Amino acid sequence: MSQVLVNGIKLYYEVHGTGEPLLLIEGLGYASWSWFRQIEVLSNAYGVVSFDNRGVGQSDKPDIPYSIELMADDVARLLDFLSIEKAHILGVSMGGYIAQQLAIKYPQKVKSLVLGCTSFGGPQSIPLTEEALQSMLKVEGLSAEEVIRQGLKAAITPKFISAYPEVVDQLVAWRLDNPTPRYAWERQFAAARAFNVETQLNKINVPTLVITGSEDIVVPPQNSSLLAERISGAHLVIIPGGGHLFFIEKAEEFNCAVLEFLKGIGQSKKTRNA
Repeated sequence: MSQVLVNGIKLYYEVHGTGEPLLLIEGLGYASWSWFRQIEVLSNAYGVVSFDNRGVGQSDKPDIPYSIELMADDVARLLDFLSIEKAHILGVSMGGYIAQQLAIKYPQKVKSLVLGCTSFGGPQSIPLTEEALQSMLKVEGLSAEEVIRQGLKAAITPKFISAYPEVVDQLVAWRLDNPTPRYAWERQFAAARAFNVETQLNKINVPTLVITGSEDIVVPPQNSSLLAERISGAHLVIIPGGGHLFFIEKAEEFNCAVLEFLKGIGQSKKTRNA
């Protein structure tokens, strides 16, 4: 809905609904439009903030080195601008990296974490499959649409692509309408590849839901199991049949799990205060 100058760049953001703030952080190459199966449902109960990371969508795309910490700083400054002292943070894929970094560097700003299809990074995490890697990097000679469709074949299960071609076409159209320059994608990709907070996960002390799809070949689901083991008290949910974009493929299951988790936090607080 608007842009704001934070951390030296303009960030595009939207606010939907009222209530406790819930900030959504997207992954590599994706922008706020990708929450089309979450916004309406989640904003019925929360004040949902979505935005475009630096490098994508309607936010600035500086051709300078990016890091996950830098992007977490962007989020912190956005929260400051919106006068949000503390928020529930939901991040998927690279957005999950940013969410972890935010919770580590700015713990006072984080009420809870939902970490979707993500990992803690570094050598102890399970790397993306060769198929997924090639879908991202082997793009020479391809048109913009071919690059997008090739990437979606790795991010979405064949079953979903076959059953819902219109959804895939819509995702392609949104990405074509909101193009990410290759240099900006590569800046995000480099930031994601360098991410590693495994030794800092003990600093995360908020209620955490780790959630993924069982068929993810971009960030294999074993990463979610490892992540949940290393964050104190984390709850793990693996949704059967979901690929990397499981929050789109399995939106109803994903949304229900997130709402149940967040509702549980509120109920536990009421119990403690009773």
